[in-house]
Amino acid sequence: MSTSFENATGPDDTPEPARRDFLYIVTGALGAVGAGAAMWPFIDSMNPTEDVLAQSSIEVDLTPIEVGQRITAVWQGKPIFIDYRTPAQIARAKADDHADLRDPALDSERAPREEWLIQIGICTHLGCIPLGQRPEDPRGDWGGWFCPCHGSHYDTAGRIRKGPAPKNLFLPPYKFLPNGVVFIG
Repeated sequence: MSTSFENATGPDDTPEPARRDFLYIVTGALGAVGAGAAMWPFIDSMNPTEDVLAQSSIEVDLTPIEVGQRITAVWQGKPIFIDYRTPAQIARAKADDHADLRDPALDSERAPREEWLIQIGICTHLGCIPLGQRPEDPRGDWGGWFCPCHGSHYDTAGRIRKGPAPKNLFLPPYKFLPNGVVFIG
């Protein structure tokens, strides 16, 4: 029988763990915990800040908006065009559903509640802000929005009709809540 601790055997003739094995395990475990603790600030810095989280969604009260009025809200730093469309604007948009459109979309797909059109107010060509939110603004050949940068014309459903823009104005994710409020985000 050997007196060395490293060569000791247990009752079933298997070698007992040596003191050195224990030190390796403890050192490895402490190293892993230390590496995790050192990495945590870096990993945590990738989370969005509180001000970004606060902008991830907004609620807009639609009750003070009058028929025919357009307002602009800001969501994630982007202008959101909210248009309370008149019956004439709705009829014009529906009449153009089957026109020759560059980016085909039905009015009912773009405005699930036909009187409310909610879209991101950034031209899909090079990111300018189209005109048409104020009554005195030019609204293009189809009565919607006109991008002054390169001349894109959008209709009353926000669909591209003329100019270099390749796509319709994009729609944000939104849902209508009770009491005349829309939740965007």
